[in-house]
Amino acid sequence: MNELSAMTDHELVTLYEKGNDSAFDILLDRHKTCVYSYILLLVKDTDAANDFFQDTFQRAIIAIRSHKYQTSGKFSAWLTRIAHNLIIDKSRESETTCTIRENLVNPKSLNSMRLSEATREDELIDRQRRDDIRRMLDYLPEPQREVVLLRFYDDLSFKEIAQQTGVSINTALGRMRYALINLRKLIQQRQFGLVG
Repeated sequence: MNELSAMTDHELVTLYEKGNDSAFDILLDRHKTCVYSYILLLVKDTDAANDFFQDTFQRAIIAIRSHKYQTSGKFSAWLTRIAHNLIIDKSRESETTCTIRENLVNPKSLNSMRLSEATREDELIDRQRRDDIRRMLDYLPEPQREVVLLRFYDDLSFKEIAQQTGVSINTALGRMRYALINLRKLIQQRQFGLVG
């Protein structure tokens, strides 16, 4: 296992493609915090984030085992792109309207107060979680908060972040790493059910 830990992502992907499951365990362990944090910042709901997290790695497994993984760019960027696409697809799905045949559903049941209250309650819970995430960002040191906002909310590359903040790319990456570590600690302290 120590030999595997020293390998690059590309080497681990190649090993996993050939059937070495331990290689994927290392990849998962190496990237789970970053991918989960990215998803949580986008969906702002831990249950949905957990689902998207699982789906992301399932898609990655299928792609690698089907020999569809291309080695252009970083493995972590590929994973976050999968997660991003899953989230976009799901949001498009939920925007489409469903037509219900009257003979299948009693129209009076759709006017139930119980259904309306559940929706209102869900909205309140979702808003509370979004507010919690925003408040957690306030606990980060200013340089870390700035990198998170520029990366996840303004969708800037680390090169663009480095230029905008006047630091090196390595410094911007380091700030993001520490921001994600600190956010994970905050999420765990608030018992949000973080994966891993």
